[in-house]
Formats: sequence, structure tokens, C-alpha cells
Amino acid sequence: MYNENHSHLDLDAMNKRYISDMKIGEQAIITSVVPISANDSIARRLINLGFVEGEDVKLITFGPIGQDPLLVQIGFTRFALRASEASRVEVR
Repeated sequence: MYNENHSHLDLDAMNKRYISDMKIGEQAIITSVVPISANDSIARRLINLGFVEGEDVKLITFGPIGQDPLLVQIGFTRFALRASEASRVEVR
């Protein structure tokens, strides 16, 4: 793909997926937690909870209203994440 300046777009950036993009019952592997700033305490907290590269993650369900919060499982542990938090965890 090319943008209006005719330079090549980063296809990897276009194909990035996050926990917030997953469907109920879908499993994926975490590739990274993407901080939104240099001092992102939420990204640091997610990493401390076990959202690290190579871990399997499964989307169990969404909250009763919309898609917030998301219930995800890593190993035998389940976490409720806000959609804004889930959109920081990149998966493949």
C-alpha cells in the first residue's frame, strides 16, 4: 500500500491486533504491552500481572453493557480489563 506521498506504509502496523479486537472464546498469544507514554503506570501494572510476551490469553466474555469490561484468562487466572487497557495488549 502507498499513501498520498507514494511512500510505503508499514504493513505490520496495519495488521496489529489487541485483546480488545478478539472475539469471545478466541485464544491468542501476547506479543507485547504497548505503553501510551514513557511513564505509563497501567502498562507497567499489566506486565506485573502477567501480560507478558509469549503468554496465552483467552477472551472469556464482555461486560453486560457494550464491551466493557472484558474478562480475559491467562493460565488459570481471570482478569477484568477495561477496553482501554485491553487495547494496550498486542496479540497474535
